Amino acid sequence: MKGATTPSRKEVRFTGYGGQGMVVMGLILGRAAAVHDGKSATMTQSYGPEARGGASSTQCIISPSRIFYPYVIEPDVLVGMSQEGYDKHRLNIKPDGKLLYDEDLVTLSPEEKTKNIHSIPATRFAEELGRKIVANIVMLGFFCGLTDFVAEEAIRKAIEESVPKPTITLNIKAFDKGKSYALSLLEGSAAKAKS
Repeated sequence: MKGATTPSRKEVRFTGYGGQGMVVMGLILGRAAAVHDGKSATMTQSYGPEARGGASSTQCIISPSRIFYPYVIEPDVLVGMSQEGYDKHRLNIKPDGKLLYDEDLVTLSPEEKTKNIHSIPATRFAEELGRKIVANIVMLGFFCGLTDFVAEEAIRKAIEESVPKPTITLNIKAFDKGKSYALSLLEGSAAKAKS
């Protein structure tokens, strides 16, 4: 199946544990792409034997054209929000893919070969915002700041449509926190490259 991908097809795997909102991340990204950004998108999910606390994974595919195979083959981006999820999926990233992870929940393998790695204290940031539950949206903002798979405005609209109305403001703050952290990392890398 390795030949099934095309340069325009983007594959993403969100991995964590049940209760962290991996499915919500996938739903928001898929809705943003398909409803608000004029792209095709698919989303599939899997759970471990326990719903809450067990392994949870969501796969998204985004493409400007029709998607014939809805499963991730080699993710362009792996988002790791649990050690178990990272350990299980880390070897499947594309050679030029990105690894994004919560630095307080995941310890990288000493054998990690992925070159494009970015970490964020997503859960800690969510706690600072007053609700640990929005760590997934912090991570989604981080993802948005480091990729161009889906337009930022499309993701914002999808968040507003996907979360309970009383939490929209909090979720948008969480998204902004993750995105601004990503941009600060990119600015820091650019400054280092110039010096």
